[in-house]
Amino acid sequence: MQRYFPNMPNPVDKEILRIALPAIVSNITVPLLGLADVAIAGHLGDASYIGAIAVGGMLFNMIYWMFSFLRMGTGGLAAQAYGQGNLAESMRVLLRSLAVAVAMAALLLILQHPIRWTAFTFIDASPEVREMATLYFHICIWGAPAILASYSLTGWFIGMQNSRIPMYVAIVQNVVNIAASLFFVFVLGMKVAGVALGTLIAQYAGLLTACIFWQRRYGLLREHARQTRLFEHAAMKRFFSINRDIFVRTACIVAVTVFFTSTGAAHGNIILAVNTLLMQLFTLFSYIMDGFAYAGEALSGRYIGAADRPRFRSTVRHLFAWGAGAAAAFTLLYAAGGEGFLQLLTNDMAVIRASQEYFLWVLAIPFAGFSAFLLDGICIGATATRIMLCAVAAATAAFFLLYHSLQTAWGNHALWMAFLSYLFLRGIVQAGLAMSSYRRGRFCPKK
Repeated sequence: MQRYFPNMPNPVDKEILRIALPAIVSNITVPLLGLADVAIAGHLGDASYIGAIAVGGMLFNMIYWMFSFLRMGTGGLAAQAYGQGNLAESMRVLLRSLAVAVAMAALLLILQHPIRWTAFTFIDASPEVREMATLYFHICIWGAPAILASYSLTGWFIGMQNSRIPMYVAIVQNVVNIAASLFFVFVLGMKVAGVALGTLIAQYAGLLTACIFWQRRYGLLREHARQTRLFEHAAMKRFFSINRDIFVRTACIVAVTVFFTSTGAAHGNIILAVNTLLMQLFTLFSYIMDGFAYAGEALSGRYIGAADRPRFRSTVRHLFAWGAGAAAAFTLLYAAGGEGFLQLLTNDMAVIRASQEYFLWVLAIPFAGFSAFLLDGICIGATATRIMLCAVAAATAAFFLLYHSLQTAWGNHALWMAFLSYLFLRGIVQAGLAMSSYRRGRFCPKK
């Protein structure tokens, strides 16, 4: 028991950084998988190879994003079980999540042809790109069991206050992906199929690594897997209720993201390029804030499970101090070096010059968005997913309303105004609902 639930907690800031820093490293390694595939395809001598990998990668990002509830829902429930010191329930949370992950992966494999056909109906690509992207898709789709099971394990590890294992898994996965893809492409000459096979092997290598770490660190918990009540009605109802809210919330976020990209394209190639590059600055900031959100998820769930309101309040205060500090640092960083960062991404001076007109919006992103990230983590830890859903739904409605009200007069500025308002409203609405719930004793019950 002592191995999993130490008696003396570390100071709050140390606890936050202990979870946040490895999570940030993991987040930064995530895009490297796709970047490695694109880089290898870029050396095959034909732009159509890059297009095939880009189309296939985009499709999988959209599919797997919709299943992120497996990580978030599992993390919140596991963190609360950890706070209660309930080893049996923590194990049941993992097994329930893995069961759902396997079922969802099986569904994806069964429906892979209709999914690919539906997705490619909306993708305008040349016959060569479409053919190679189809090959890439039908190889990589067999990684669905590994990806979804890894989501469950990652959420569980974070709920158990351990973000180091997901970091190690991400590193192993990237190394295997690069090595395997290089071997299949340049030694065996498999081209797109080689890239896809390398990615597939890396996904299962990541799952195997997670399982090995689980066995070494948590293997003694297997005795609880034999206990009853694994699929009891009340527990499964709560599990699916939490994950339903997260799924719908994710669909709203996907709608905003897709609309932002497609609407930028409607303004022409220069504006599309500008928006794409400037959004990389938001993405970079989001990797950092997601790390602190993971810390909020793990620690708030832990203290809510233990019904420890003082430590919960202290954790929230310290998280927001770190969030505000990170927002200030990124604002200054982008103000001083943002244009230089853009020049690392492109040498097209027309795009760089056009981006200057919209750069002030980017400077506003950190302070507009940091609270939404932190409150997402806190609400996940509290399993207050209905609060998250309501906040994102309201912010999404405001996004579309504001854009369509201003687009005629403001053009692309309306899109950025709507996006920043969306980020800001997510945080404001979520904070109001969470504070109200906390005062009524529902968010963090008293002992």
